[in-house]
Amino acid sequence: MITVSGLTKDYGGRRVVDDVSFELEPGTVTGFLGPNGAGKSTTMRMVTGLVPASSGTALVAGRPYAELPNPGAVMGTLLDAAAVHPGRTGRTHLRLLASTIGVPASRVDEVLETVDLTAAGGRRIGGYSLGMRQRLGIAAALLADPPVLMFDEPANGLDPEGIRWMRDLLRGHAARGGTVLLSSHLLGEVEHTVDRLLVIGGGRIVADGPIHELLAGDGTAVRAADPASLATALSSAGLEVQHRDGGVLVVPGATPQRIGALAAAGGHALIDLRPSEQGLEELFFQLTDAA
Repeated sequence: MITVSGLTKDYGGRRVVDDVSFELEPGTVTGFLGPNGAGKSTTMRMVTGLVPASSGTALVAGRPYAELPNPGAVMGTLLDAAAVHPGRTGRTHLRLLASTIGVPASRVDEVLETVDLTAAGGRRIGGYSLGMRQRLGIAAALLADPPVLMFDEPANGLDPEGIRWMRDLLRGHAARGGTVLLSSHLLGEVEHTVDRLLVIGGGRIVADGPIHELLAGDGTAVRAADPASLATALSSAGLEVQHRDGGVLVVPGATPQRIGALAAAGGHALIDLRPSEQGLEELFFQLTDAA
C-alpha cells in the first residue's frame, strides 16, 4: 500500500535522504527507526507530499498521496500533534476534518471514544496535555477508517497505559488487513509492536526485514542449574562462553542442539535452552553507529 522508490532529498547541497526504497504490505506494522537527523521525518513528509522530493517516487495505493481523490480516506497520518488550532475544541477540530473528507459527523464521537477523549471533546485544545493532543491526532487519522496509517512519534506524552492502548490499536489495525508505518524512539515499545523494521542512518536504509530475523543472534543462550560447571564444560569443548545477567550463558556460533548434547553428556541440568537474540537497542546502535 506504500511504495517508495529511490526517494532522495537535498537541502542546500546537503543530502538528507539518499535513495530510500521500501514497500509496505497490508497486514503489517513496520517500525521506522533512526537517530535524530537520520531522515525519518523527512521521508514520511515526502510520502505525504508535504516535502517535495528531489528525486524518486512515493506512492500510496498506487498514486502520489496528493493525487488521491480523498487522501484522508486512504492514509491517516499523525506527523505533528501540535499542528492544531488551540482555540478550537477537540470535537470542533474533528468535525471540521470530518466535513473535509466526507465523513459523517457521527463518526467524530466514535473516534473520541476510541481514543478516550469523550469527556475532553468539549474543551479547547490549548488546554490539552501533550498526551491528549497525541490522542486527538490519532483520532483525526482514524476518522475515515483508512487502510493505511502513518504515525511519527505517536507515543510522545503517553503514559504506560496509553502506550499499551496504542500498541493494541496498531496491532488490531494490522490484524484487520491494514498497513502501519510507525516511527518512535521508544525502542522497547517498538520491539513489542512491529512485525518489520526499517532502520535509516545517514539518510540511507541500513536494515530492512522481519524483526525476528534482524534480532536473531548467531548462537545459543542457555541457563543451567549450575552455570559455572556448565561454562567450564563448554569452554573445555572449545566453545566461547559469554556470561550475561541472570546466569545466562551465551555461546556464539553454537546451535541449541550442540549445547543440549554437551549438557546431556556431562549430566548438566538445563533450565533454558534457545537461540540467542540481541536486543533492539543493541541492534539499533550497531546499525546506526556504522552508518
